[in-house]
Amino acid sequence: MAAQPRADATSAQARLAQLLAPDIDLPNPAADAQPKLESVTAVRSAQRDAGDWAVTVAAQYADGRVRYFVVPVATDASGSSFSVTGAPGVVAGPARAEVAKSPYGVAVPPGGDLSSAVGKFLGEYLTGAGEVDRYLAPGVTLSPVSPAPYRAVTVQQVLAVEQAAAAEQVPADGTAVRVLAQVEARGGAGRWPLAYEIELKARSGRWEVAALEREPSESGAGRDDGARSHARRAVERSR
Repeated sequence: MAAQPRADATSAQARLAQLLAPDIDLPNPAADAQPKLESVTAVRSAQRDAGDWAVTVAAQYADGRVRYFVVPVATDASGSSFSVTGAPGVVAGPARAEVAKSPYGVAVPPGGDLSSAVGKFLGEYLTGAGEVDRYLAPGVTLSPVSPAPYRAVTVQQVLAVEQAAAAEQVPADGTAVRVLAQVEARGGAGRWPLAYEIELKARSGRWEVAALEREPSESGAGRDDGARSHARRAVERSR
């Protein structure tokens, strides 16, 4: 390997880098040329061959800048170990994707039964002020967030897929609707905008929560096949 500045070669981060990439030279930056690195997040991986991957990472710096690097990685057959096989390449950030039109096009009256049911359920789900079970449909089990992160929750807007959600009165038993609830949660750390996709069903003149998207029910009655699915990323963070 090429000779490296002593401070770089003996730091904990440099030793880790040399362990994972023994044949790759460490960078030799000028003094104060680069702001402090705050985090590194994997944003994409593409398999190029058996055991050969290209991993794109986003490097977040203390001054707010983000740079993207493609790192060549080799893995063993089980995927349990890996090595960096070449120097990274700086690449342009990902382009903005076109977003499909939201299926939630029906405005739900703010003072109606459905909006009220959504507000009460999310209030207890996020604040721990009561029992969420009384707002759930039979056979559905959901545990509130623990420890409770907020003190109060206010519904800002509820949009639905089905027109039945906007009815003045609760429809016939078994009627199911899917809604997107936009709420403001307040706690010691401030105010936070949150959004939840919820499936509700009508029963005995009231709306009950049948499923909470992004957080499947413990009974397995989680996701509605017609609702939008959400991709989840595996995030690697280092300092």
